[in-house]
Amino acid sequence: MFGDYYLEYASYVILERAVPHIVDGLKPVQRRILHSMERMDDGRFNKVANIVGDTMKYHPHGDASIGSALVTLGQKGLLIDTQGNWGNILTGDAAAAPRYIEARLSAFAKEVVYSPKVTDWKLSYDGRNKEPVALPVKFPLLLAQGALGIAVGMNCLILPHNFNEIIDGAISYLRGEPFTLFPDFPTGGLLDVSAYNDGTGTSRLRCRAKLDTTSKRLIRITEIPFGTTTESVIQSIETAMEKGKLKVARIEDNTAATADILVYLPTGADVEKTCNALYAFTECQVSISPKAVVIMDRKPVFMGVTEILKHNVDNTRETLRQELEVHLAELQESWMQCSLEKIFIENRIYKVLEESESWEQSITEIGERLAPFVVNFIREVTRDDIIRLTEIRIKKIAKYEIHEAEKHIAALEKEIDQTRKNLAQLTRYTIRWFENLRKKYGESWPRRTEITTFDSISRAEAAVENETLYIDEEGFAGYGVKKGEPVEKCSTLSDVLTIDNQGVLMVRRIQEKFYVGKKLQDIRVLRPGDDWVFNMIYRDGKDGITYAKRFHLGGFTRDKEYQLTQGTKGSRIFFFSVHPSEEDSATLSVNVYLKNQVKRLRRPIPFDFARLRVKNRAVLGNIVTKNPVERIARIMPTAPAPEDEDGVENNTNILPESIPPQLPPQAENPTPAPLPPTDTPPEDNLTQLDLGL
Repeated sequence: MFGDYYLEYASYVILERAVPHIVDGLKPVQRRILHSMERMDDGRFNKVANIVGDTMKYHPHGDASIGSALVTLGQKGLLIDTQGNWGNILTGDAAAAPRYIEARLSAFAKEVVYSPKVTDWKLSYDGRNKEPVALPVKFPLLLAQGALGIAVGMNCLILPHNFNEIIDGAISYLRGEPFTLFPDFPTGGLLDVSAYNDGTGTSRLRCRAKLDTTSKRLIRITEIPFGTTTESVIQSIETAMEKGKLKVARIEDNTAATADILVYLPTGADVEKTCNALYAFTECQVSISPKAVVIMDRKPVFMGVTEILKHNVDNTRETLRQELEVHLAELQESWMQCSLEKIFIENRIYKVLEESESWEQSITEIGERLAPFVVNFIREVTRDDIIRLTEIRIKKIAKYEIHEAEKHIAALEKEIDQTRKNLAQLTRYTIRWFENLRKKYGESWPRRTEITTFDSISRAEAAVENETLYIDEEGFAGYGVKKGEPVEKCSTLSDVLTIDNQGVLMVRRIQEKFYVGKKLQDIRVLRPGDDWVFNMIYRDGKDGITYAKRFHLGGFTRDKEYQLTQGTKGSRIFFFSVHPSEEDSATLSVNVYLKNQVKRLRRPIPFDFARLRVKNRAVLGNIVTKNPVERIARIMPTAPAPEDEDGVENNTNILPESIPPQLPPQAENPTPAPLPPTDTPPEDNLTQLDLGL
């Protein structure tokens, strides 16, 4: 029982409440509102309360849902003319009570939405009235207005599109030409459509507010993203300020007919960085994921914007065909009645009524006298046609003008020919229909949202670096470790890179306090755009080979450990350095000191990192030596000796201004010992193969 009831409930919500119909682009409550307004329409405004009350004859869900749907339709401005306080889509202010505001159908709605003679009808929920199954809308209304609905197990979000661009797309489709459609929002803003996959479930849009940065101390928000209000935008800015992600002096809201939010900057603030922070941490940029779901053949169907437009255009063409056929039948019937009337009066057939002895005889004799004149008529003359002739008043017969009748019949014949031509060229007629709509109403619907592309802004990159990363003696780091040594400035969204003495690299989001270990090779704040190059010499295992490598950080997953050595037990890092570029890292040279050398041969072996290519961090590296290494020291660069006042060279070495704190202490280069005789080489004498040369 629960399963059956739930399925019935889910089906009802999907079909009768939340999802729009593909034919008219309306939900049931919207369709019933428009049907009720058409019944009440007399050209004047009606109280919204009266419209809501009349709609309740068709919609069984109370006045609140009807009033809310009516206000939403009125705020879109396409189908309903409004009068009074209907709220503000920019500020989010609600409309006044239904008893205070008024509405009527727009001229566009009267022309496009209704056609009773081609409408399918059904009984209302209580069986007392008739309501349309779907209104015969002759325009892609669903794409123009958009739709939002949450059903059981699915949700629908169809974004609004530009009126004129919809018509251009419809005409292109009718001509067999390609077309593309992109959303257009009444709130304006900037829109990146690079990932707009035809509005399907895989689509993703980024919408930004339009910022005016002509002043160095002021940012003016003139347009806001779709789905936001000025109130929500201001609230998001204040929240970012409270969290320390954004520095703003004060905010003013001067929104009326257009959005106007003034964001005043503090002294020394950078306008560009503040704009990036507004996009990264506030509702000045939002992501939208549309998903088009419509009701077709009593079932929910997922489809793209292009398919919706094509279906709507096909439906418009079919509705126009039905209207032309109905109009042609009416014209032909009018032509036949006018022609019979002309024959009846011009040939004085009406005198039969004076000569006949009975009613039936009169009917028969009139039919016989009409027969020679109606041979080529579009249909046979019926008894009802003859009775209608007999009901013509004497006054009309006496004042009947044959010339005027012939002019009227000729006009009908001309209109019949034109209608038949339109039916024969239905596609051209449909194109002219859309062109006429654009000519009448297109000027009122210019594009409001600017189509553009913009780069993604990393929240970590846009965050204000108003904190400092510390590390203490106990191995704890973070911006809350106030008793530790400062490392560098950071934000609350920064990433921290650490490399310990075992060669384990990890990137993690910064916190107030977290454990990194007491023995670190390196700790630093990792910023977007950093392209550090690492130089490292390590021994693989306790008695293994010593390798050297240069590598980039590469891709990573936060809080995951990456082994820079081979992970063998007893491995040791002899040398480690970090450089901002490949060129800088290539200038580094070190001295390698080996163990167990003969005292007179105890000299360092130079190793130049320039001989290594920069690879990924998991590479094994190049062999430095297979012999045990005692230590490795950096070779300090020397500059050309300056001349003293007498022009004599000064041979004092010039050391660099600073050495990274994580590097081992530098050792002076010992004086090389004299080489042994070549005929008695010692056992410990090294060859070039030991250095992997």
